[in-house]
Amino acid sequence: MSAAAIVGQLQNGMTLGIGGWGPRRKPMALVREILRSDLSDLTIVAYGGADVGMLCAAGKVKKLVFAFVSLDAIPLEPWFRKAREAGEIEVLELDEGMFQWGLKAAAFGVPFLPTRVGLGTDLAELGGLRYVTSPYDDGEELIAVPALKLDAALLHVNRSDWRGNVQLLGPDPYYDEWFARAADRCFVSCEQLVDRMEDHFPDDAQRSILQRAFVTGVTELPGGAHPSSMPPAYGWDMKALGEYAAAAKDPGDWSAVASRFVGKDEATYLAGFGGTEAVTALPQTVF
Repeated sequence: MSAAAIVGQLQNGMTLGIGGWGPRRKPMALVREILRSDLSDLTIVAYGGADVGMLCAAGKVKKLVFAFVSLDAIPLEPWFRKAREAGEIEVLELDEGMFQWGLKAAAFGVPFLPTRVGLGTDLAELGGLRYVTSPYDDGEELIAVPALKLDAALLHVNRSDWRGNVQLLGPDPYYDEWFARAADRCFVSCEQLVDRMEDHFPDDAQRSILQRAFVTGVTELPGGAHPSSMPPAYGWDMKALGEYAAAAKDPGDWSAVASRFVGKDEATYLAGFGGTEAVTALPQTVF
């Protein structure tokens, strides 16, 4: 599929899960395609980074379910901050573990999963979460984390074939499989598309993060995670993220900078940052 065809499968008011976390492995090319579309009133579920910030800035988000929204070296995503401080979006804030539990509940097909995470905090009260009592002899009271059921999930991976076999090569493949399993449909962009994964990369079968039955459609978008990182292919573009964050300072007019950070199409966007060759040459982030 093309990126436009994938976004054409989405509808106003949908609940969309966006894989990756913070400034890592975000399906930014697909997010940019959403930004070029007329989609609106979305509920976004994410360990957020610039994906969330851009969608909030563009007025695409009705509700955000999140554990954090960060650019890492820039601790609080600035466009998200503007939207939240202005009261422009509904929010459900969860602890990182609670968030994962919600995705797993949806994947398992149960309405909630119990947890101790969040006890003693205001998260349950602020989020309208409920408590359950263990039916066993311990009688322990736990928080019931509701299932985060998704209409669609968007992921960016290193490799895929046309059948939806995907491989994620970096050191942090956390959570993405749970976005896919929690969703009715999952769309994947990749750095490299091949015909049959087993013929090209038979020694990397352990890098497959989920069964192809969970993947609805794939598209090849080299550099598609920019400005987030896509290890081991390339690191994040902190210069670009710094420019993006600076643009949020008052008055912070998104319409004035959208052409820079979204572009009329993906080729134009990438050309503004040196092209695919420059993006994929970004050095790996060292922690």
